[in-house]
Amino acid sequence: TELRWVDATMTRFRADSEIGRANLAAGREAVPVSAGTALVLERALAWADGSNGAFDPCLGRAAAAWEVTERRVPPSADALRPLARAGLWKALDVSTWRGRPAVKLHDAHAALDLGGIAKGFGVDLAVAALRDHGVEHALVNVGGDLFALGTSEDGDAWRVGIRSPDEPTQLVGRIALRDEAVATSGDYARRFEHGGRTYHHLLDPTTAAPRETAVHSVSVTAGSCLEADAAATAAFGLEGRGAAALLARVAPDARIVSHA
Repeated sequence: TELRWVDATMTRFRADSEIGRANLAAGREAVPVSAGTALVLERALAWADGSNGAFDPCLGRAAAAWEVTERRVPPSADALRPLARAGLWKALDVSTWRGRPAVKLHDAHAALDLGGIAKGFGVDLAVAALRDHGVEHALVNVGGDLFALGTSEDGDAWRVGIRSPDEPTQLVGRIALRDEAVATSGDYARRFEHGGRTYHHLLDPTTAAPRETAVHSVSVTAGSCLEADAAATAAFGLEGRGAAALLARVAPDARIVSHA
């Protein structure tokens, strides 16, 4: 129920979701939202600020232009040119209206896309629901965002494998987790190939196109899945030292466990 609530509330694919309504009102008016959506947006802004915009929750229009799971050819340069706008996140304001959290996008070109953070928040809510029902040991795994609650059946930490981006049946590493989250961002699951190039879903705000990087996946652990999810998204495309510095600024308990 918690996961379904996050999906219905924070998706950009439904006009009646809180994110959908905020996008429709971009450049015009504020939209009331739930406390959960406000929390996710506030953390998204912290990651945008800490990463100098490498993580930008306002790339919804560029994400819609690419939709890599449906495309077989890239969008035209003319279509992308007006979407390549660094700093769109600065148009996002999270405040209150009549005592309720509210969101306003001050730039009509900005559109919210919480694909790099909301799923992690959903995992955290699912873990909280399990704890509320007396569950002390469990794994919650939602498409690469995972929280290891308690311990495994043998009483030791959960052992989690990190998939190789080059060979899905192989692992590039294993990590031990106890009451901790891990999230992976990579270019190998959601992508298409055209003209000898691979196009994936992790976009560079300055180009409105997939980030160019020699690293194909980044895995990050943190105390919450929201932070692990956002950290992995923000760190993708950064070299090791820069990624570590970013995590130290925004989420000191997060750490990179795999660059592959």
